This record gives sequence, C-alpha cells and structure tokens, in this order.
Amino acid sequence: MDAIATSSAVSSFLERWKGNSGSERSNFQSFMRDLCTLLDLPLPDPGEGDTSQNSYVFERFIASPRVDGNTESRYIDLYRRDCFVLEGKQTGKQLASRSHQNAINAAVAQAERYIRGLPFEEVEHGRPPFIVIVDVGNAIYTYSEFTRTGGNYVPFPDPRHFEIRLDDLHKPEIQHRLRQLWLDPDKLDPSKHAAKVTREVSTKLAELARSLERSGYDVERVASFLKRCLFTMFAEDVELLPRESFQSLLVDIKDRNPEAFPQAVKALWDTMNAGGYSERLMQTVKRFNGGLFKNIDPIPLNASQIQLLIDASKADWRFVEPAIFGTLLERALDPRERHKLGAHYTPRAYVERLVMPTLIEPLREQWGDIRGAAETLLRQGKDAKALQEVQAFHYQLCQTHVLDPACGSANFLYVALEHMKRLEGEVLGFISELTRGQGVLESEGLTVDPHQFLGLELNPRAAQIAELVLWIGYLQWHYRLNDRLDLPEPILKDFKNIECRDALIEYDSREPELDETGQPVTIWDGISMKVSPTTGELIPDETGRVNVYRYHNPHQAEWPKADYIIGNPPFIGEKRMRDSLGDGYVTAVRNVYSELPACDFVMYWWHKAAELVANGDIKQFGFITTNSIGQTKNRGVTAPHLENNTHIRLAIPDHPWVDGNDGAAVRISMTVLASGEGSGVRLKVTAETASAGSDARHVQFSSASGRIFPDLGVGAALVEAKGLTANSGMVFQGVKLVGDGFLVSPEQREEWLNSFPESQRFLPQLVAGSDLTKRRSPRYCIDFFGLDSDSARKNFPQGFQKILSDVRPFRSQSKDKFFKENWWLFGRGRGDMRHAISSLKRYIATSEVSKHRIFVFLDAGDSIADGSLAVVALEDAMTLGVLSSRLHVCWALAQGGLLESRPRWQNGPCFLNFPFPNATTDLLARINDLANRIDAHRKAQQAIYPGLTLTNMYNVLELVNAGKSIHNKPREKEIYENGLIELVKELHDDLDRAVFEAYGWSDLADKLVGCPGATTPLTDKRSDQAEAEEELLIRLVDLNKQRAEEESRGVVRWLRPEYQAPDAIQTEVDIAPKAAASKMEAVTSKSKAAFPKAIPDQLRVLREALAERSHTTESLAELFKRKPIKSVEEGLQSLVAVGVAEYEASTGTWHTV
Repeated sequence: MDAIATSSAVSSFLERWKGNSGSERSNFQSFMRDLCTLLDLPLPDPGEGDTSQNSYVFERFIASPRVDGNTESRYIDLYRRDCFVLEGKQTGKQLASRSHQNAINAAVAQAERYIRGLPFEEVEHGRPPFIVIVDVGNAIYTYSEFTRTGGNYVPFPDPRHFEIRLDDLHKPEIQHRLRQLWLDPDKLDPSKHAAKVTREVSTKLAELARSLERSGYDVERVASFLKRCLFTMFAEDVELLPRESFQSLLVDIKDRNPEAFPQAVKALWDTMNAGGYSERLMQTVKRFNGGLFKNIDPIPLNASQIQLLIDASKADWRFVEPAIFGTLLERALDPRERHKLGAHYTPRAYVERLVMPTLIEPLREQWGDIRGAAETLLRQGKDAKALQEVQAFHYQLCQTHVLDPACGSANFLYVALEHMKRLEGEVLGFISELTRGQGVLESEGLTVDPHQFLGLELNPRAAQIAELVLWIGYLQWHYRLNDRLDLPEPILKDFKNIECRDALIEYDSREPELDETGQPVTIWDGISMKVSPTTGELIPDETGRVNVYRYHNPHQAEWPKADYIIGNPPFIGEKRMRDSLGDGYVTAVRNVYSELPACDFVMYWWHKAAELVANGDIKQFGFITTNSIGQTKNRGVTAPHLENNTHIRLAIPDHPWVDGNDGAAVRISMTVLASGEGSGVRLKVTAETASAGSDARHVQFSSASGRIFPDLGVGAALVEAKGLTANSGMVFQGVKLVGDGFLVSPEQREEWLNSFPESQRFLPQLVAGSDLTKRRSPRYCIDFFGLDSDSARKNFPQGFQKILSDVRPFRSQSKDKFFKENWWLFGRGRGDMRHAISSLKRYIATSEVSKHRIFVFLDAGDSIADGSLAVVALEDAMTLGVLSSRLHVCWALAQGGLLESRPRWQNGPCFLNFPFPNATTDLLARINDLANRIDAHRKAQQAIYPGLTLTNMYNVLELVNAGKSIHNKPREKEIYENGLIELVKELHDDLDRAVFEAYGWSDLADKLVGCPGATTPLTDKRSDQAEAEEELLIRLVDLNKQRAEEESRGVVRWLRPEYQAPDAIQTEVDIAPKAAASKMEAVTSKSKAAFPKAIPDQLRVLREALAERSHTTESLAELFKRKPIKSVEEGLQSLVAVGVAEYEASTGTWHTV
C-alpha cells in the first residue's frame, strides 16, 4: 500500500501540531485544513445562508432535539454529508488518562445527539456512518455505525485500534483509512469486504464438494471433511498454526505426491486434536480438541481437487464474515441447496436491527451506569472499589447467556457475540486504565466466549456449522482485540451449546404415519429442486420426500436457561403448516399448545419466549416474525401476554427481509418484548432505496413512542402519566355492606316508614352500577353510619334487631377485627365519600365495570352508592360533560383494566391522571349546558319508558355511529324510537366538538366525532380513526406532563378548590405555595421512592428521570425521599463524565445528551 503523504510531509505536519496547547476554537479549523492538505482531501466549503446547501462545512447549524420536545441551536464543528460528523477538542489532557477519556466520551455523545437531530432531507440515504473526534495536537478517534440508522456508534475498527495518534499518520494504512472515511466511507464497512471474501470461498468449497460427490463420496463425509479443511485455513491465518503452513503443505503435496494427501492431513489433524510436536511443521502445535478433529477420515484428493483447496486457502480467513459464512457454507455443502449459493442472504444490517435493541442496548446502558459509578468512586478516592465495580460488570458480561431457539447456522448468535466482544474490549480497556495495564487476562479464563451463545436447531448439518461459526467468530475477535491468540488449551471446547433438537415439542417416541395401504405417508422435503423441462426454471423435485410421523406423548420442549433470546424462527403460515410439516407434527404441536388459537408457526416461538419474560426467566426477547403478527389470528397469541405484565419495547411492523433459506425478498415484523408495564418505540418504514453492492435496502423510518398494542399500533406512553394533585380527593368507591342482612325489601321499608317515619334517614336506597345501566328494581338498606351500637339501638330498634339477627352471626365468624367488632356498621362505610358529597345536591357516578362508559348525575339525598359505583364528588355539569366526552372515554378505555371483556374505570389511571381542559367561560358554559341536556334527556325518556336502559340506548347509538341498519331489527328500532337516539347522537356529537374545542384540538374532532367506539371498546377501527385516537392519547399524556410540571412549581388547577384546598388562593398564574405544597406533599410523599444505595442504580434512576424531562439538581432530588442533594450532584457529575448528560448553565438544568 503506497503512502498518500510523504514521510517528510507528515513530519512537518507533526512538528507544527503535535502537542499544540493553544485554544480549541482558534486551532481546530487550521488543524483540519492542514490535515486535509496532507492527505490530499478537499477543503471544507464556505458556509451558505441556506443550511441545506452546507454539505461539507465548518460550523454546520443544526436544531438539536431536547428531551422536552424543544430544540436548541447547535453547530457541528465539521460536517460532511453521508460521511461523518466531526467534533474537535483540545483537551490538553494526557492520553489514556481518565479525564482525557471522559472528554472524548462527552464529545462522542454530543456528536450522536447531532446525528439524531439531522433533518430528514439531510439523511435521505441514511445517517452518517462515522463519528470522528479530533483531539487537536494529540489523536483522532473514529466510531462507526454502518447500518446508517443512527444507532450505536462503536469504536472503529475495534476497541483496540480506534485511536489514531498523530505519529500513526506515517503509516500508509492509516492515511488510506482516513481518506476513505472522507471520500467513500462505506468501503470501510468490514462486512462488505468480508461478504465478498466469503462468497468467493464458499463458491470454491461448493465446487470441491460437487467434485467429491461425483467421485462417489457420501455427502455427510464430504461436509465433515471440508469443515475441517476450512477451520485449518482459518487457524493458520490467525496464527494458531504457523502462517501459511497448511497452504504450503497443500502445495507441497500437490506438486510432489497427491496420493499422500490423506496420510499427511490426518497426521496434522491428529496433532491438532491432541496437541504436541508436528514433524511436518517442525514446531509444537496447540491442542485444539473440541470434537472437530475426532474420528478423522480424510478423503483422497487428486491434484486438481487439491488446487481448489489451495485457492480457498489463499483467502484471508481473518476477514471471512461469520454472519453470512454459515448460510453460504450450508448451501455449499448440501447438494439439495447448492443451487441457492448465488442467491441473496440475510443482510447483516437487518440482523443487527434486531440484536442491538434486544441485547446490546440494554447491556450498554448497564455499562454506562457502571462507568459512571466508577467515575464517582474515583473522585471519592475509592480506586479499589471502582475497579471492583468494573470487574463485577465484566464477570456479569461473561456470564450473560443468549439463546436462539431456531439458530440455523448461527448468524444471529454470531452478531450477538461480536457486539458483546466489542463491549468486552471497552470494559477491558477501562480495567487496564485502572490497573495500569495489569488487568485480568483472557488466558485466565474470564472472557466472552461461545459457551454463552446457545442454540436449538433441528438440522444436524446446520447445528454443526453453527458451532464452527461461533468459534471462528470468537477467535477472529480475540485476534483483533489482542493482535495475537494466546489462549488456554484446548483451543476449542465442546460446550454443547448448540443442541440438535426440536424447539417446540419433546416426545417419548414417534413412528411413521401409514396410509390406508400400510405405506408410509411422505411429503416434499421443502428443499429438493429440479429443472423444469418446460421453462428451464427450478421447481420442486417431488422425488425428494420425507416421512410424516405420529408422535407419542408429545409435551412442551424445555429451552436452555438464558438471559436474552433472539432469533428468526421459521416462516410458515397457519394454513400451510400441514403441507409443510405433516399432519402428525402439526397435530402434536397444536395439542401441546392447545391454549393458543390457530396462528402462524412462528407464533409458537413467540408464545414460549413471552412466557419466559412474564415469569422473569429471561430479561427480554426479540424475534423476526411474519408481518401478519398484528393481524387478528396472531393477535390472539400476543394480546394475552401484553395483558400479563409484559410490553413491547420495539416494533417494526413491516420491514424488508431476505430469507436466509432461499434468498427470497419478503416482508417481516420485528418485535422486542420486555417485562412489566412500559412504553416502546414503533418504527414505521417510510422509504426504501436499494444499496449498491448490498442485499440490504436502505430504510428510512418514522418513529412513534408510547404503548404498543397487539396490532403493533402505538399509543401514548400512558404508563408515564402522573397523578395530578388538582384531581385528588374527588373519586371514591361506594360502600361495601359485608353482609346481605343490611338489605331491606321495599315492602319492609314501607311498613317501617308508616309506623316510624323518623327511620327514613336510616333506610337509603342503595344504588349499584347495574341500577344505572340496567334499571333493576330499587334496593334499600339499613345504614347506621356514624352511630355506636347503643345509639343505633335507641334510634331505630326495628332495624337494629334485623342486623342483630341477620348480620351479627355472620360477622362474628370474620377474621377481620373491624367487621367482627363493628357488626352493625357497613364493612366499608366510606366516611370520606360521605363527607365529600355532604354539601352537594348531586354528584357524578359511573359503573366501575360496564360495557359502555356512561356518567350520570345522582341525587345526594336519600340514596347511597354501593361498591360497584365510582363516585365523583362534583356537581357541576361541565365536569360531567368532559367525562362523558369521547376524549375522556378514549383515555379511560386505554388506561383502565378489563374485567372479563368489560372495561373497568379506576380512579388512579382514569381520573387522577386525567388533565381537564382550561377553556374560556363561554365554552365551559356550552359544555355545561350540553351535559345537563344529555342527562335530562336520558332520564326523561326512561321515565316514559321504564324498560328503557342506558345499555340499550348506547348499544343502538353504537350501531347508528357505525352506520349499521336497524330497520330489520325490531328491538333495536324500538329502542331507537323510545330513546330518541338520533337526538342523543346529536347532543353527544355537539358535546364532543365543544370539548375538543376546549382543549384546542378541533383538528381531531373532524376525525373522531360521530365515529363508533365513543363509549365502548372498538376492536376493528379504520386506520384513520385509530391514528387520530393515538394522537389524542399522546396529546393528553403531554398535557398531563405539563400539568405535573406546573404542580411541581405550586400551580394547581383545583377541580373543587373550596373543598380540596380551602385555604389556597388560586390565580391564573399561581396559587399560595404553602397550601399547594402541603396538599401536594400529602398526595405525592407516599409515592416517592428511596434513592438507591448502589451507585450504578443511582445513576440508572437519574438517567431515567432525565430521559423524561430536563431537571434542576433540586427537582431531581425532590423525586426521592429525604431529598438526597449531595448524592444526586455526585451522580450527575458522573453522567456528564461518561457522556450521558450535560448541564445547561443558562437555565440551571440537566438533560440527556
């Protein structure tokens, strides 16, 4: 490789710049111009007024996004479109010092932030693949992300060689690397070079395999022989054997005595298996073992066949790409699949798109917290403790297990291994800094290695190739990170980490299925092809058949224990399963998983992995599935899991894919499932363009965050909504009797009232949820609330006697002390509710569980709500109107749980978190009027038609909104006429429009008013309605966050201030802080969490808090009990040190980078 710059030119550059200690701003641009001149690169252009024209400039303007949704003006030090974002520093720090590394980390984080903020038109062909950090006068640091999605930028080419010191500019390979980074950065993508090498190697192996099969050798013997050959080629290239020793052996045998090939190769492989001195190589050979070189039986080769091996050995096996090598090798070695050798393979970029968020991003988040903890401890002078924290993380990393339960030839597992090795390289680098080079060595046995990468694979050949791929990948990365392979023997270990077995079922035995003539039933093997005599195209070869089996005692297969699961299970549609897999197997699988509905084959893997997540057995999983995962039949699998303490963290509903089996272009979905409730990110493909020289299409996404539903639609991040002080103390559950003896028949009540009129105050009507919705006959009860037993006996002896005889015997057996000792009182008398409504003439009520979410006014006089009602202690019709609007119902349906299939309305998520509008007086008066009219209309029609229920009325209203005819439905038509449903619809539509206007969201009114699903869940919505409802929820969550932020400053928009905060004075801007603060403290102090004791956990909670919004040090400390200011300050400094957060002096706030 010829140098671009002469040695004298480089020396002159170094003399001018090396160790320069001037200011960053004054020196950076001069340094970069000199560097460009040195490497014969174009100089940056002058800046244009139109930012979009600035494709290669200094100080490139960008509107950088903030976590609060705002942007701030920033400037990229040097930007080159489609190539890099470059940030300049002049640290003045000693290289490899902690302060120097922290400065570089912060610069990388800043550059990543700029990349995320590049406008769409700027990244039409992808985000820049490189981040470059220039420490003027010291070094250049390069980081790459070749998928161009703006994901994780990792040290390039690896954690050992990403630092280019200025003296390195003498090296021609460094000059060419920087030049390509400027002019054609994609050529630096090692996977593209490796893919080319791998294709060439696979073609030669296939040619040799074909030749040997024509010579009459068994396919399996040929495959085993060639796998040993290729590993030996790899071993010499990474110097596990002397360089070119195997290649020289092959040349010597070919030229001198081809007949000696079997004996010569067997002697070498025997030595590799056992270890020891090799006379042929004239040196000691390491012990490889691991099973690869057992039972050796080399195939005799002629001179031309040996030449094919020589040609393959000339490839640089250090750069064979394991992510595709397994697939191509499988095709090369299987005569039934050899026709696919030139076909496309699953691109590495697609695999990374799933592996990174499933596995690597969580690990890197943990590593960031550990780095920050170490920084904190180092500042405290606790160097040994800092080292202990980092070493503990390294140990944890080396014990993290990853499972692919349909691993094929291990392309997903290899990508996981590579990125974990990259991360390990960074960790070991940190340990080396802390120990001044005396870190734990891999030769001591602590390292990320193949034993952590587990696979299940039904195809024996693919399983064997998977093991080989993982070992080659592991050894490649060890070589890159250490520049040598100094490993403990045996080099290869038989970890048995790839199991050849079915992933779904185990069974006691199986036998061939027989037809009516007693002959075995067979199906096409799904692989064998032949040339059509008509078209010349490949078509299925019907003679390639496999038996169909009957399975005895099938049961669920157990998966190996792991921390994360990744993979690409088989794509077989539900209707094709029997044709592809046979009746016996499909029947066995469906019987074993009988709880699942009819679904695509891949969903059985999804179900098993989801159970492991829900049970806490794995942290999360990510799968490629058919893109029909969001359709009705497959939602029957996903929906129950999403209601069982899991959530989708990432979803890409419709993504291009290249099937690794046959190279076909297909569409798939990606989903990552994690435990607990939470929000996720849905990426929607907005544009696709072909990538030159790659099977991967360049994909552009739009991103939406929120709760991801079974159909992979996204809603607002509802779980992030916070309880609002303004809504506190307003909703109550009704009374719970705890004893049917309190109930009184209407006849008995009437008799008592006639003989003892004063008893009326002890005999209220008991109103239940079903009384609101279904109009049951009235029920009454005996209520002695507030009286002791003597007073109750004295004031109403007849009622007391009934309770004495009908309730006391039951209560005396209760284990609840209150029930037992206060047997004459309701089990839950709800004194707080009674107090809240005592000064009201009416209050709002809704059935806690109901098909339709309907709110009504109830008189506060002679009735009391039972436990099936939720009571809202407000009497103004404006509140009734907002609660009755489809805005609140949409919120409540999304937030509330379900009882069976009926929605549940709960105070916390449905009301306490709900932000009410802040509208003009005239608009509030209109809402007030419409709500009163709706309530009065319903009651008037029910008075005329006693059999008319609210459930009846809203069932028919739903039909009307859906545009369904009721003319041939006599019952529905009768309800329509008696309830004057068209008038109900008009009133509700007017109310909905008024409420939308009150929020300032009339744009959504046009899309939602009059649509079905206004009061009850609607499963099959039009896409435009679903999108509008998602937008509505997002806006409500955003408004909730605004109100919560207001309340943190003491601004509380009380719903009923004279009751909730009688001493507070509320204005449009603020309220008296003492009253607000005391009320807020009462509501929120219980929910405050203790600040974690472990430093990594402290940094995690601080990082998560900053991810929600910007904070001052004070407001962050306020989130936790005892307000740990000092610990929060320490944590924030550490987050800055590792490039996760930054401080904005102008506002005094901290935010994520």
